[in-house]
Amino acid sequence: MLRKAISVILFLFLITTICSQKVNAQNQFSQSLFRMAEGFVRIAEPGQLSDTLSVWGDVNSPGRYIVPRNTKVHELVSYARGPIQSRIAGQNLDWSKLRLEISISRPQGNGQPDEVASYEFMYNDPYPVDLRNYHLGNDYIVSVEVKRKPAFVDWLRVVSSIVGTTATTIIIVDRLTE
Repeated sequence: MLRKAISVILFLFLITTICSQKVNAQNQFSQSLFRMAEGFVRIAEPGQLSDTLSVWGDVNSPGRYIVPRNTKVHELVSYARGPIQSRIAGQNLDWSKLRLEISISRPQGNGQPDEVASYEFMYNDPYPVDLRNYHLGNDYIVSVEVKRKPAFVDWLRVVSSIVGTTATTIIIVDRLTE
């Protein structure tokens, strides 16, 4: 009787262990479909018509994306988690003073250079209509650049490095002539 009880318990333990390992393997497989490698992300569902695009520049998650066909630029930038948060001296910058530049490089094939469409707008301005309606295709490269007007601190850094270099040069020349 005791042997039967132990056999049943071991059998149930074995079954639950095998089932849990199978579920863990399925979970790991489904997670790997979406984050396939560092910088390579699948947005499109498996079996769905898709394009493979690159997102470069000032976005939070640059990389190669597999997205559904006819994805728009703003959707792709959203998949890349949007423009980076710029900071200066430990403070957040005012987004109203930032300018976004988005360039879309479309391959021509046959050894011809890529066709490039560029869009530039202030962060608080309405999103350009041409950019909103731009349909992306396979092997397009979208680069995002966040620019800002130079602040006083930026000018101070440039001037201080020039003054420091000039003063060091003068001191070295003075010491060598003695």
